[in-house]
Amino acid sequence: MKPRGLRLPGRLRLPRLGRPRPSDVSAGLVTGLFSIPEGMAYAAIGGFNPVTGIYAGVVPTIVSSVFARSVLMVTTLTSAIALTSQSVVKEAGLDAGDAGNVAALAVLAGAVMLLLGVLRLGVVMSFVSNAVMTGFSTGIALQIITGSLKDATGYKPSGHNKLTQLADWAVHIGDWQLAATLTALTAVAVWALARLVGRLKPVAVLISLLVVSVGAGVLGTDVELARDIGNIPAALPSFTAPDLSAVGSLLPGAFAVALIGLAQAASIGPSVPNPDGSRPSVNGDFVAQGLGNIGGGLFGALPTGGSMSRTGVAVSAGAHTRWTGILAGLWLALLVLTLGSLAERIPMPVIGGLIIVIGCELIAGRLPDIRFVLRTSPLSATAMTVTFLATTQLPLQQAIVIGAVLSLLLYCVQAAGQGTLHALVPAGPGDDHWRVAPVPVHWRVAPVPDRIEPGTVTVLHYGGTSLFAEAPRIDEQWPDTKDARGAAVILGLRSVPDVPSSAVLKLLQRYARDLHAHGGRLYLAGVEPHLMDVLHRTGLTTELGPDAVLPATPDVFGAQREAVTRARRWMADQAPAAS
Repeated sequence: MKPRGLRLPGRLRLPRLGRPRPSDVSAGLVTGLFSIPEGMAYAAIGGFNPVTGIYAGVVPTIVSSVFARSVLMVTTLTSAIALTSQSVVKEAGLDAGDAGNVAALAVLAGAVMLLLGVLRLGVVMSFVSNAVMTGFSTGIALQIITGSLKDATGYKPSGHNKLTQLADWAVHIGDWQLAATLTALTAVAVWALARLVGRLKPVAVLISLLVVSVGAGVLGTDVELARDIGNIPAALPSFTAPDLSAVGSLLPGAFAVALIGLAQAASIGPSVPNPDGSRPSVNGDFVAQGLGNIGGGLFGALPTGGSMSRTGVAVSAGAHTRWTGILAGLWLALLVLTLGSLAERIPMPVIGGLIIVIGCELIAGRLPDIRFVLRTSPLSATAMTVTFLATTQLPLQQAIVIGAVLSLLLYCVQAAGQGTLHALVPAGPGDDHWRVAPVPVHWRVAPVPDRIEPGTVTVLHYGGTSLFAEAPRIDEQWPDTKDARGAAVILGLRSVPDVPSSAVLKLLQRYARDLHAHGGRLYLAGVEPHLMDVLHRTGLTTELGPDAVLPATPDVFGAQREAVTRARRWMADQAPAAS
């Protein structure tokens, strides 16, 4: 049996690294090359030293790739994290150029991510519906595209949201710079041609990046280069101590930065499945990103998170294992140390053109999910559309809050609609109400009767989540009790959670009293231990009678059968009194 990995203290686990494939080496090189101009650009738009954007692709990428449960996820600086970090530092009244402040923010954001992962709070992502996540990830892909339009064409679109920016960019085609546009188109064309050759498909991005960069340099093409954003120092990141005096003012904002990074990363797993067939883990990814940020913050990096664009680059370049991310960080460190001056000559239109293609591929990959959501229900389609619009038109932290609220509302509406009652009747011939028939071995589901007939046993089964919103729906389904003299109603509660809603408990109490007032009795069957404690504490067990509350048994319907037997015994005892 193969070992799954080295267990570390707590909930941390070091996965088996295995051996890198040749395609991982080339994919790591491509991803590392992209991290130079893209990282510098993202840091610059956030008002930080561009070098911090480069360093965000070294230590954080390596550490996170080692621990991540989403195997191909590349953790590095994203435009959303850069802009959010800028807002946090500005609101704290701190200097964005101070390395100690940047280190403090990155370490704090990493600590938040790590804490959420260790406490296994990634479960909250389970409540983000597929519809909301589809809208969010599609909006992020559009953000990736619009963020590269200026690099690809030399024209920076204006507008308050991504959709208007995209429209403005298309309308002002006459303002596109010819040299930049032709360079970007050439990069896309070389990429497409390389993909037509089977053996070159995994390295198509690398071929396009190198061929067009060299060609633009030889021809002296007048386009923006990486060095126009900032100089690349021929040095590895050095240790940077966080400014402890800034911790208090940065802590609230660190939560926002952490949530942005985690939300972006959560959209990667569904979009990029693990090639080895292993299951991703949101908690594991939280831990990986937390460790990456803590390590990166101590070595000159801005806060980082799962990057959809850089992950897309890695996948498009042929990534197969987590070694792609590890090697991306190592390649980047080597390139900065030895070939920084050459990397400065990478044309930004090449990066912009290829990023746009990768963004389009990400959207194309989500089209099946989009069609699926649209065909599911109008409510799901609305949630997806609203989340997409929020992601493209609002600050990302606000879009995440809207998506979370929509997911919660969607869950509540769907959960409330699940609450229902079913009647269980004998599967074979006989009296459906079991006046004299033996206790059945097999039952079938039937509609709930309109009323309880006198002297009968009616078995009902509750199905739902015990959410308080279910109470009105269940209350409408109870059989009428006006003729329930000498009758028993048995309610199966095996599906009720440990801590049901108080509204559902009050509903049971009200129906039991109504049944008792008309000469009948309510039995609760299949009660789980925790629910049994709740019934005791609320006095329901005493009100119904200890013999009327039956615990769950290994046999799914064993408690119901025993309840039928007890109900008949109670009915027999009532007969002499009635006469």
